Amino acid sequence: MARAFASTMIDAPVEAVWACVRDFNGLPDWNPGIVKSEIEDGLAADVVGCVRAFTLGDGTFVRERLLSLDDSRYSFTYNFVTPAFPVENYVAGMELIPETSTGRTYVQWWASFDEKPEDAGRFTEIVSRDVFAAGLAALAKKIAGAGAPDGAERWQGRRPAKVFTSSTITAPVDRVWAKMRDFAGMGGWHEDITRMHMLEGARSDKVSGVRDFLFGDGALWEQLTYLSDTERAFRYRILKSPMPWLNYHAGARLYPVTDRDHTFAVWTADWTASPQDDLELIPNVHGNVFQKAFDTLEAQLGGGAA
Repeated sequence: MARAFASTMIDAPVEAVWACVRDFNGLPDWNPGIVKSEIEDGLAADVVGCVRAFTLGDGTFVRERLLSLDDSRYSFTYNFVTPAFPVENYVAGMELIPETSTGRTYVQWWASFDEKPEDAGRFTEIVSRDVFAAGLAALAKKIAGAGAPDGAERWQGRRPAKVFTSSTITAPVDRVWAKMRDFAGMGGWHEDITRMHMLEGARSDKVSGVRDFLFGDGALWEQLTYLSDTERAFRYRILKSPMPWLNYHAGARLYPVTDRDHTFAVWTADWTASPQDDLELIPNVHGNVFQKAFDTLEAQLGGGAA
């Protein structure tokens, strides 16, 4: 199974970018490689199962079926009905994620498919570079500086977590991940964390291992519950804390920004606490824990303008 992928940061809020790309019949509006497009059978462009028929600049005729559309999480998927390339089992999708530190939008475009043995790697590069990367560059140019549509509601009232923090680190994703995946290493990239170590001599990549540390004057135990080098992600839960919360679970994930070799980082957390306590807890975790950690990583690893 081959995989094509491209991603970028767009200088516009997620609501503005989504208003442009959610139109399954709107490719000619922002992608110069598409000459014309129509939805078959008179269906609306947001009917899951509808088929768009469009023509490329070189005359190639393509048909694609909408498989899913998610207004609350800014994503859609589709597949080939009439392929643009001689591949099989082609499924593609686009996802948008807001960047809380700047108001920009991270956009990733991907596809998985089967190539013939003699074509191994050929269409991965073509789709990644000539379709996805070129299309995202055109989209970024088209939508840069646009504002959110009137009345647009982020997450449609379904925020993915109590705290959602995202930021760009101007360093390659594997370099950032090498630092963040060390579950006992956060003291090296957050100045308020001291004396961090794994209990009982556990390895820092042992799922179920517990790290013991001080955050300021408060003592905490956190247990690693998930670690994935494939997704570049980890999750953990708090076992001991001086804070007035219960059932604290949190996690971070890194995404590559392929057009500039940077990293888009997302960190989220959920817990149970009183509404009054959350007035202090939510902004404190967002700004003084997650965003501060990202800012420190940027200062240590970053190598250019985001």
